[in-house]
Amino acid sequence: MKYDFDGMIDRTKATSIKWSPEQVRRMYGETDIIPMGIADMDYKVAPAISKAVLERAAHETYGYSYADEAYLQACVDWQKRRNGWEIQPEWIVYTPGVNMALVCAIELYAGPGDNVIIQSPVYYPYYDYVQKTGRSVALNPLVNHDGHYEVNFTQLEELARDPKTKIMLLCSPHNPVGRVWTREELQRIGRICIDNGVMVAVDEIHSDLVYAPNRHIPFASISREFAEHCIVCTSPSKTFNLAGLLVSDIIIPSDRIRAAFQRKMDPFYLWPGNFGSAAQIAAYTQGEPWLEELLAYLRGNAGYIAEFIAARMPRVKYRIPEATYLAWLDFRALGLSDAELWDRMLHQARVGTDNGPMFGLNGEGSGFQRLNFACSRARLTEALERMAGAFDAYMN
Repeated sequence: MKYDFDGMIDRTKATSIKWSPEQVRRMYGETDIIPMGIADMDYKVAPAISKAVLERAAHETYGYSYADEAYLQACVDWQKRRNGWEIQPEWIVYTPGVNMALVCAIELYAGPGDNVIIQSPVYYPYYDYVQKTGRSVALNPLVNHDGHYEVNFTQLEELARDPKTKIMLLCSPHNPVGRVWTREELQRIGRICIDNGVMVAVDEIHSDLVYAPNRHIPFASISREFAEHCIVCTSPSKTFNLAGLLVSDIIIPSDRIRAAFQRKMDPFYLWPGNFGSAAQIAAYTQGEPWLEELLAYLRGNAGYIAEFIAARMPRVKYRIPEATYLAWLDFRALGLSDAELWDRMLHQARVGTDNGPMFGLNGEGSGFQRLNFACSRARLTEALERMAGAFDAYMN
């Protein structure tokens, strides 16, 4: 490989939410833990990105900046090249993260007490987006077929018919279950929402982290009608490990929806920072070779987990994800309560995963753990060895 994904980078000295001892203690109660939860990668960014950021830093002026033509066109060209989706620069609205965009979409289309559809188990901040803005969660639990999750379309349609249901948060590809929704699945979801007047806010932040033969289909690319009925949230942050640079591209093809969204954002006076802008341009114009090697390495890690579990933890179920660098591990056959599972993971294995119940307020994550495998093979091996030792008594 041209790029090094095997290096063990010491991130403990940085203000890393994932690795700094203070943050590890805050999350897990102690510091002697391998943090394998929070979804950022332990790899150096693509050299082209480092070069672009350093060149911008060398200018030694860091004042206000704006989303210039190069910044916007980089996103336009990326979507066309990677996804076959032709967008216009004027469709792109900047936000300093997908989280803000999803919250603003909820506040724009659902009033206090209205329903927001969420497909559990799902990225746990979704619940806060809804509940902390005074809206109500309408759960459409995914159906688990031996690790392959599918949409319960009958129940989704029932929720959408409720006059109080105003918007759906669609995670595509899905975190944590790793599904890449097919065109047919997206068409059914969209048809149900459009026919019932339910807006769709689509979180496509993991859309570049898809493993062949699966292919990401941008929701808005399906038809003009779909494009006129959604807000699509994208970002280079997961793809290129840029979360700390606070850059996202919110793509809104509808002039009407975009104008309303922009009015909602106007009071914040937001603009992309100098370094985030430079990083996006470099990532989307020069980062593709790095990304292809990254995907090969991640796919190797995913396969390694499957082999390790089959050999050392056979009662734990795991299906290689179609996308993301997140393993959704099923410990239910061990017969442990959620509290017992979490206690053993932390205090026996000393591995800091993300606790499954956080992903489903209705118990959909019970008995599961989410593990981030975007790290060196050596670190992944150490974490899995610790887990195998801690759960060995339950494997017979």
